[in-house]
Amino acid sequence: MSDDLGFGPLGARPASSYEAASHRPAAEVAGETERPLDLVEISGRIKWFDVAKGFGFIVPDDGSPDVLLHVTCLRREGHQSASEGARIVVEAVQRSRGWQAFRVISLDQSTATHPAELPMPRTHVTVVPTSGLETAVVKWFNRLRGFGFLSRGDGTADIFVHMETLRRYGIAELKPGETVLVRYGDGSKGLMAAEVRLVDGALPASH
Repeated sequence: MSDDLGFGPLGARPASSYEAASHRPAAEVAGETERPLDLVEISGRIKWFDVAKGFGFIVPDDGSPDVLLHVTCLRREGHQSASEGARIVVEAVQRSRGWQAFRVISLDQSTATHPAELPMPRTHVTVVPTSGLETAVVKWFNRLRGFGFLSRGDGTADIFVHMETLRRYGIAELKPGETVLVRYGDGSKGLMAAEVRLVDGALPASH
């Protein structure tokens, strides 16, 4: 993981900063008990929010850098989560790593995008299969992010699987622990699924 955890405009922020945000000092993550003097009111929409990780980001309407939104900030105002596309107004404070929501003023979930309506990221990568159809188990899969990993067992390299590949074979989603058949090849960052099939008798996962 990179040591560069600085928050700037999205294009300049390293991917690892998303993960690092969940390990920020408690005073920055949960907010101080005393109200900061330099709060700024910001209106925007939820870019994404991961309940499991406990944080997400707000895209301000004025085009300023993304604002970190921690789950403790939401829960202080009685909200358990925030869906992508929801309108939100917060009081935010600037930290050493960027802007962070201190208090939620309002959250309108009626504008949120249903997961089934979210566009899937595209890989633009064609993988030439070098294997036969082998059995693998779903190690991890996130439908909103559009990818996951398959495992053929201990001591073997994980196989990256993208949502585009699943959709080509009529599969809407994979669940951890689910057994599938996969044909894979070498991608730019390791093994990558070229074909994924459900085992005989299994039904495609629902939306």
